[in-house]
Amino acid sequence: MKKLFTILAIIASVFAILFSVLPISNLAIFPAIAALIFGVTAFYLSKKAGQVKKIIQFTFILTIIALSITTYKAIFTKTIVENTDVLDAKETQFEEDAIEELEGLEIESTDIDSLELENIELDN
Repeated sequence: MKKLFTILAIIASVFAILFSVLPISNLAIFPAIAALIFGVTAFYLSKKAGQVKKIIQFTFILTIIALSITTYKAIFTKTIVENTDVLDAKETQFEEDAIEELEGLEIESTDIDSLELENIELDN
């Protein structure tokens, strides 16, 4: 059981590190919390058995680093919205082109009166 929680803590902390350096760094919080939970459980079970492994402490360090990077990126990274006038102009141009194309279509009108419709009686 101790090995299982240790392996899960290592895997979760590695995922936390990976997510923290990617542009989706806000998602690193979930594996970091999981790594902390698994690490505390593995640490408790190891302490109960009388032998605490260094790998458990290593997972805590990795998790703390991942949380630090995620917090840094969340605080100091600013999202800048550029000028969207060009995109708005393209959107209106595409809309006008679509309207012209629809107006240019020739739709054949069908005379509904000339069609024979069959009456279907439903059996009850």
